[in-house]
Amino acid sequence: MLEDIFNFVQLTERVGTSGQPTEEQFADIAAAGYQAVINLAMPDSDNALANEGKLVSAAGMDYLHIPVPWPDPTTEHLRRFFAVMRAYDQQPVWVHCAMNLRVSAFMYHYLSRVENRPDSEAISPVIPRWEPQMDDTWRAFLALPGEQLDALL
Repeated sequence: MLEDIFNFVQLTERVGTSGQPTEEQFADIAAAGYQAVINLAMPDSDNALANEGKLVSAAGMDYLHIPVPWPDPTTEHLRRFFAVMRAYDQQPVWVHCAMNLRVSAFMYHYLSRVENRPDSEAISPVIPRWEPQMDDTWRAFLALPGEQLDALL
């Protein structure tokens, strides 16, 4: 069951997000119809699976890894993420990191800038829960100016 995956959020009709799925949960993700898994966690993140790409491929999904260091998310990471999300814009995708924090920030920018969704649709319910503990790096990342984001498109 997808609801059992850590910090699972069905963010849009085609995008599911979460923290790190377990080895067994990738089969559930595939069975739910997702065609690609995008991983924003670092290879040494909590609960990272060294063979995740192999597991995802064996389940019949594409695997894309954009490692985003927790203390240093950059606009280059975001540019790469935008490109991957645009490449899969007609397919169901699962996007995860260790806790669904990085993903929530990246998805906010994608949904608001690329898909032009209002904040009410672009903000994951994870963000308000995270905000009290959010550090300045991630506050600044979420507050990137529109013109800087537009340059990534």
